[in-house]
Amino acid sequence: MLREAASRPATEVTIDVLRSYTPQLLSVLRIMSGLPLWQHGTGKYLSMPIGPMNNASPMTMRGAAGVLELIGGPLLILGLFTRPTAFILSGLTAVACFYAHAPDGFFPILNGGALAALDCFLFLFLAAAHGAWTACCAAAKMEAGSHLPFRRAWALKCRH
Repeated sequence: MLREAASRPATEVTIDVLRSYTPQLLSVLRIMSGLPLWQHGTGKYLSMPIGPMNNASPMTMRGAAGVLELIGGPLLILGLFTRPTAFILSGLTAVACFYAHAPDGFFPILNGGALAALDCFLFLFLAAAHGAWTACCAAAKMEAGSHLPFRRAWALKCRH
């Protein structure tokens, strides 16, 4: 095995090492993408941090986005209802791309929508794969040790 690893380029060996940490790295990606999203929501409704979008009204498009950010951010961070939350947030950021940024130009790098476009596909990816460190998986592991009749169905819901 060592001889086989020595014959391969260093990048392939590094990728093989990282491949074993894929579920954990997906969790880090989910958590670190939920934090700035949550900050957008807290900025709009809790005025923390202070910025140009403070005191948003829930009756406006930005205010409705703030509600989704304020709720969806912590759900992503904790890993609760990750897949449906990420799917909804993917739609939210797609709307942000077309509604808020596209009128300023076609190219996202020029109209300020590059991060919204990236977030759109990032959340779509997280809707498919959420990682290992989720509240649902933790609950499934706790239930797997108990003698409750529904422990097997609960554990089946936690898939990577």
